[in-house]
Amino acid sequence: MKFQRFEDIEAWQKARMLTQKIYTVSKHAGFNRDFGLRDQIRKASVSIMANIAEGFERGGTREFVQFLSVAKASAGEVRSHLCVALDQSYINQDEFEELTNGAIEIGRMISSLMNYLSNIKFKGNKYEARVKS
Repeated sequence: MKFQRFEDIEAWQKARMLTQKIYTVSKHAGFNRDFGLRDQIRKASVSIMANIAEGFERGGTREFVQFLSVAKASAGEVRSHLCVALDQSYINQDEFEELTNGAIEIGRMISSLMNYLSNIKFKGNKYEARVKS
């Protein structure tokens, strides 16, 4: 698969779905009034998408990998915030597991992409990837 746009990147697509789910659960009673946690988890989930997109648009492989590293860290941040949301009973165990597993999967996909990009010879703004998650 050749990435022509950041929207072609499966990790970005999954991060978009995760962000939608985070926004949905953070609208629920209790969670929506914990402004600090609500805003932080939303920002972290958006950061995954944004850093994948920004890194891709930078055009250089090294820069892309750097932005992917930030995106991966944001996936970890989402997982940490999900623990707080579970502990405060803002989300139930099923929601926690679904969202956490989604963040873990995205993190793994980003790691695979980072490894691939670090080992390719082509250094440009179009990336051909045969990465399995």
